[in-house]
Amino acid sequence: MQLLAGDSALVTGAASGIGRGIAKALAAEGVRLVLSDVSLGPGRMLAEELGAVFIEADLSQKSAAHHLFEKARAELQKISIFVHSASPRRRESEHLTVVTEDQWDTMLTVGLRSGFVLGQAVGDHMMAHGIKGRMLYITSLHADTPRNLPHYSATKAGQTMLVKELAKALGHAGIRVNAIAPGAIPGGGFDASPRMQDMIALGRTGTPEDIANMAVALLCDRFSSYVTGTTVVVDGGLALHNWIQPPDR
Repeated sequence: MQLLAGDSALVTGAASGIGRGIAKALAAEGVRLVLSDVSLGPGRMLAEELGAVFIEADLSQKSAAHHLFEKARAELQKISIFVHSASPRRRESEHLTVVTEDQWDTMLTVGLRSGFVLGQAVGDHMMAHGIKGRMLYITSLHADTPRNLPHYSATKAGQTMLVKELAKALGHAGIRVNAIAPGAIPGGGFDASPRMQDMIALGRTGTPEDIANMAVALLCDRFSSYVTGTTVVVDGGLALHNWIQPPDR
């Protein structure tokens, strides 16, 4: 039985990595999809594979989120699921003393500003049509712990609070809003160091499918009908790593 049959979803950052994994998982559960990304070729190929619609959108442009919502609404008529996975590629070397203002602005515009614009627009749309919809934001362990990448950390911390604000404001209409904080998931915007798996309790880096499985669980009422305003960590135990290891005994 498909868990989300009859739903219609907008997924950002869908051409690669976690967004791609979630898009494929939603399609397998019977969801009609509008996929969005700045990468035209891979996005169109995935949309063709899944029988979905692809809309090219550069969310670093301030008007792009508004246009994306209008196009997605026209395609789907009613949006019952929104997933915000879009994030610019970053490098671990982009620490505080070298990150530029342009990198800062791009990261926050794609991740946080567009996340707000789309969340607000989709929320209004859901309430206007009496849709008990669901939203999901892909945040990060960076939201709680400084790990270099100040522009990325600030964006993800902002998204974490945005999820709570949306959940509080929309809960009366039966709309649920949650987040997933992934661990080390190579691909998309992140390249994991080969040494990173030594820091992970389960002994391996994650896959987009690991995140997609949890996404389906949070987006379907069968498993998460009473869950909103929360962030679920899916990291294989990476956050358990003690950065200052005690001496060997």
